[in-house]
Amino acid sequence: MTRPRTIDCHTHILTDETIGLLAKEAPWVSPKLTPIDDDFAVLEIAGTPYRPFPRGGWELERRFKDMAAAEVDVHVLSATPQTYLYDQDPAMTVATSVLQNDQIAKLVKAHPDRFTGIATLPMQAPERAAEELTRAVRQLGMHGAMIGSNIAGKNLDDPSFEPVWTAAEELDAFMIIHPANVAGADRLRSYYLQNLIGNPLDTTIAAACLVFGGVMERHPKLNVLLVHGGGFVPYQAGRWVHGWHVRPEPKVNVKQSPEPLINRFYYDTILHAKPQLEFLVASVGPTRVLMGSDYPYDMGTGECVRQVDALWIDDTEKAAILNGNVVKLLGL
Repeated sequence: MTRPRTIDCHTHILTDETIGLLAKEAPWVSPKLTPIDDDFAVLEIAGTPYRPFPRGGWELERRFKDMAAAEVDVHVLSATPQTYLYDQDPAMTVATSVLQNDQIAKLVKAHPDRFTGIATLPMQAPERAAEELTRAVRQLGMHGAMIGSNIAGKNLDDPSFEPVWTAAEELDAFMIIHPANVAGADRLRSYYLQNLIGNPLDTTIAAACLVFGGVMERHPKLNVLLVHGGGFVPYQAGRWVHGWHVRPEPKVNVKQSPEPLINRFYYDTILHAKPQLEFLVASVGPTRVLMGSDYPYDMGTGECVRQVDALWIDDTEKAAILNGNVVKLLGL
């Protein structure tokens, strides 16, 4: 069969133009790029440097070249995690979220055959976050949002976030959980463990809170994707179900087995190895897996299409991961 257009559900962007606009809107955040060489720069946001930030993150010409090399036809654009700014003044983050969402919508309008978009939200101000999600979906034509795995230390089942989950369900918005401000950072300073372990760990904590905090049960139509193959969720889901059966603590908010709730999560393919990706697909099924790359970061992959092509599943199931699942969930 002919392979469908390939859609990468997990990419980030922060263009030169957006950086300039953010600097004017919120000069105290002072976003700037300092070149390292022709391919990388240091990205500094609110006084914190991130190195290396690849050129494709801010330059469309490089992005299109990299998409061609990766055999990816469409990027689902989202903001960079460095610009979530959950620890800043809420009014400022409202403004920077609006600005970034407008910029992503502008890119989608200019390149509708290459891009679609999801929003960033000022999650430390949940009512405003719900309003911005509504604006992004209804006015900008976005399809959902990517938010952090915790909001300045608050887990995602905190009651204050209920307006966001209510709006997401009403809007049929696709919500992607991305690690940020990871737990245990004081013990993960060596060997890049803050990313190697911290990122999937914090995604796992976020997912557990959505399940055992009752968010998934209260919002039966909520669609949530866990990045980086879901952290440790697919591997430890059985432990969660077992714990619910034998312990009283997991039953505080969830009165029935959590297994159906866990089975509602979606996952991207960013696992970097065939055995682990095969385990994910076999465990959750090909209808719950979406192709992703984490472009442009070095902990992403330019092999996402070829990794799906190499799976043992049939062509129809590969097509679902490459295209069909994201088309259905984002309403493309």
